[in-house]
Amino acid sequence: MPGTIAAIRNAAKDREHEIIVVDDASTDATAEIAKASGADLVSIDRRQIAAARNAGAHHARGDLLFFVDADTQITSEVVSGALDALAKGAAGGGARVNVAGKIPTWSQISLKIFCTIYFGFNLGAGAFLFTTRKNFNAVGGFDEKLFIGEEVYFSIAVRKLGPFKIVTAPVLTSGRKLRIYSAWEILRHTTRVLLLGPRIARSREGLEIWYDGRRESPSRTGSIPT
Repeated sequence: MPGTIAAIRNAAKDREHEIIVVDDASTDATAEIAKASGADLVSIDRRQIAAARNAGAHHARGDLLFFVDADTQITSEVVSGALDALAKGAAGGGARVNVAGKIPTWSQISLKIFCTIYFGFNLGAGAFLFTTRKNFNAVGGFDEKLFIGEEVYFSIAVRKLGPFKIVTAPVLTSGRKLRIYSAWEILRHTTRVLLLGPRIARSREGLEIWYDGRRESPSRTGSIPT
């Protein structure tokens, strides 16, 4: 996360901004890192991605909202692309995703296929999303009935308000889950999500890949610096 915060500061450059870190019942040093970095800290106890995103948005003071995952780094090009899109009338948007560090061959192939299909449908990835406060309020934020997939429904809702722009510059996100979990584990979870749809998203049960807290050994990361 220190690398994420540093990247946001570098990407913002001289633009006025605030960085809000939402600590959702974490068991690591999230709170300490946020305080040490000078970011605003918001603490909740929900263990839910949508709730954490909403808490950060509600705490923010600005009219433009950028949502960045803790294991993702953005650049000034990403920020400029998002601001330009909003200035030209976009209701919101996201960015394509590059994965940091080495990942297994099977995951490289799967990721390319997934990204082609996913971004082909003009959906924003959870790693990075942006919109205005007005539009965030208009769609009711992220759906807190969902434990996964909230970014999909958020993208669809925002698209109803105006153009949804996937900016040209990509963000860099950690490939840790593709290294931690086996091809079988990911295939099993993906199949269940596709077959059960929103039903599986309404409970944390069976969503271990998102919520089990499994961590990667530092020696295996080879990815986003901290």
